[in-house]
Amino acid sequence: MTSGKKKGLEALSDRRGVIAALAIDQRSALRKLFAKASERAAEDIPAEWLLEFKEKVSQILTPHASAILLDPEYGLPAARVRNENAGLLLAYEKSGYDKRVPGRLPQTLAGYTVAKLKVEGADGVKVLLYYSSFSRTEINTQKQAWVAQIGEECRAADVPFFLELVSYHDDMDEKSAEFARVKPEVVARSVEEFCKVQYAVDVLKVGVPVNMNFVETPGPSRSEAIYSRAEAIAQFRRASQAATLPFIYLSEGVSNETFVEALALATEAKSDYSGVLCGRATWQNGVPIFVQRGAAALEDWLGEEGARNIQKVNAQLGSARPWNQRVNSAAGGKE
Repeated sequence: MTSGKKKGLEALSDRRGVIAALAIDQRSALRKLFAKASERAAEDIPAEWLLEFKEKVSQILTPHASAILLDPEYGLPAARVRNENAGLLLAYEKSGYDKRVPGRLPQTLAGYTVAKLKVEGADGVKVLLYYSSFSRTEINTQKQAWVAQIGEECRAADVPFFLELVSYHDDMDEKSAEFARVKPEVVARSVEEFCKVQYAVDVLKVGVPVNMNFVETPGPSRSEAIYSRAEAIAQFRRASQAATLPFIYLSEGVSNETFVEALALATEAKSDYSGVLCGRATWQNGVPIFVQRGAAALEDWLGEEGARNIQKVNAQLGSARPWNQRVNSAAGGKE
């Protein structure tokens, strides 16, 4: 842990060393939410909507967050209005992937480097990677080399490297029961792979290891559930034990209630997670308000419902393990 990486991680975490961060680096996903709310095509959504929405979210919600994750394409104005105590994480990947090419291969943003993102004020740099241990070897080899290259860039710039792992399967719908059965395996293997030293990752950003829609509760019938509560807890524990680096959970677009429930399971499993980077579970219900009623109505919603959403997530982080404890533990207690 170099001085620059340590300084960056301290800027992104709270006083305990827990990362309680807000994510709004979405671009294509945010356009789709705007499209649904406005009944326009996603490609017809004005850039001004993305810019203004991100600014409002940053201004009103970062007093409740240790950091905010933004993209340099539409998020830099939002970065400038964040709370003075909130760190800045900037995304480095191009949004989406070329559907004509198999494997959901990643790309970095044209015109940017890690060094340039640092100049823009980034305390850390994040890339998103779709990854599956079930993909063909040649696909995963390309992805692994891409991650290692970015790790070297972050090492050279002396900034923390956050790797966001999105689990998927080339031949399955990620929302299906079929994928829910293999998701624990995909998550655990992905975490294990990218904790290896050659990638120079500092923090992993991962989805929870089960699909919460298929966890047995008083709601779903037994026939709909794939995991019992005990089995879900065991999968949280398994994924946590696979990690030798600090890791944080992302909300994967689920509702605030579902994400809070997932964090409760993580606590019960004694998961060693070091916080969250929570996006849509906090602010997505503000999109139709902004589209249909305007920026002033969004401000009111964010100040009340949005703030309550992020506070509910923060209230679950009491069991989170500070990232510096995991780093020191992995290093045998040495700085």
